[in-house]
Amino acid sequence: MGRWYELARFDHSFERGMTNVMTDYRLLDDGTVEVINIGMRDGKEHRAIGHAKPTDKVGLLRVSFFWIFYSDYNIMEMAQDGSWVLVGSRSPNYLWILSRTPTLPDSTMQHIIELARKRGYEVENLIIAK
Repeated sequence: MGRWYELARFDHSFERGMTNVMTDYRLLDDGTVEVINIGMRDGKEHRAIGHAKPTDKVGLLRVSFFWIFYSDYNIMEMAQDGSWVLVGSRSPNYLWILSRTPTLPDSTMQHIIELARKRGYEVENLIIAK
């Protein structure tokens, strides 16, 4: 729960052109999670509010920003101290590196990117936040 900063992602239509992306996660009374994505595009703030449902599998959520259409949100790797996560989905077309802080040391980013490469992701397609 709490705030996570997007440090890298694959390009996809719902975040295309966005910068300074962060996401707030809040546990709701019914056990679902409110997901608020916030980012800048063309000098304007954009927000998308979605919901996530836990699954029986640890680290896997089903997330929806588009009515009843849910997608996998799979935490594939996580720092021992919980400071960053590597997130993917069922499709190899979605990948995110999220952090509790707006930046990570270059060596940590390279380590995370290498973990994604070892999982078969085309990491040269990552858009790195600046």
